[in-house]
Amino acid sequence: MKHLNTDSFFSIDSEQAFNELALKVFQFQHQNNKVYSDYIKALGIETSFIKNHNEIPFLPIEFFKSREVLSAEKSNGTVIFTSSSTTSQMPSKHIVTDINIYEKSFLTCFDWFYGSPADYVILALLPNYLEREGSSLVYMFNKLIQLSGNSKSGFFLNNYQDLKMRIEELKNSKQKTILIGVSYALLDLAELGVDLSENFIVMETGGMKGRRAELLKEELHAILKEKLKVKEINSEYGMTELLSQAYSKGDGVYECPPWMRVLIRDRDDPLSLARSNATGGINIIDLANVNSCSFIATQDLGRLKNGNTFELMGRFDASDVRGCNLMIS
Repeated sequence: MKHLNTDSFFSIDSEQAFNELALKVFQFQHQNNKVYSDYIKALGIETSFIKNHNEIPFLPIEFFKSREVLSAEKSNGTVIFTSSSTTSQMPSKHIVTDINIYEKSFLTCFDWFYGSPADYVILALLPNYLEREGSSLVYMFNKLIQLSGNSKSGFFLNNYQDLKMRIEELKNSKQKTILIGVSYALLDLAELGVDLSENFIVMETGGMKGRRAELLKEELHAILKEKLKVKEINSEYGMTELLSQAYSKGDGVYECPPWMRVLIRDRDDPLSLARSNATGGINIIDLANVNSCSFIATQDLGRLKNGNTFELMGRFDASDVRGCNLMIS
């Protein structure tokens, strides 16, 4: 079995359907992904006993730094996404053998949460991502900006005054607008005295990237709401090693699309799930990652809420600083 039909991933409508597809993807990746199968073998896990997605082993995200995590062969259309890093860090590499799956995932996800990109002007304030190659976030928003079909949509590097002028135009026109920015850049913009209006959705992603002191999400959002004069701050939760995103619409609770799940592992026993309502390590099932690994143990800390939702609580102390870094109080 060298390929799986991915169309069914994006039409999941029940927990049973998710579980069946997750098990099918698990068996596929166990057979075709050497890094993942070697890891499972090293754990001594008998895969025939796994009957539920809660029992599937999760590959530590660090393997994306040192190995080619692949469940499919590379092709001429293969794209490699890389994480941001400092000189002391090794970047993660996500080898995407079928870019169409990524596009299907993020476009279906965006539509799930916000509707058609054609309904918005999309302003992307992502300076550090634009300053390097291989950003999956830039790829995603470049496509969304194209699909917005609006000449006022676009990327902004460090030209804050141009962005401020664009914002004033859009305030006057009442055009629905999404302003997404890396956290430190949104703070830089807010300090220029930019007041937004009801037609704006402000979405933060990433972190301070070493440009400012890290803040808890609540502190960051409180500052941005006060300075930008908006009621809520939305958030995007994604990473280089995934092909799907979770979104928060302002209450600090993230929701996953139907083909993505978050499970919480015990902080002291990484092979066991945490008890209900406990804070622990975030394990992610992303079925869109069918050609790499769909079962990833991240270094983020979180807590499950109701349904397919979770809170992002911070990061393990010893882990590398990454885009979605939050300091633990």
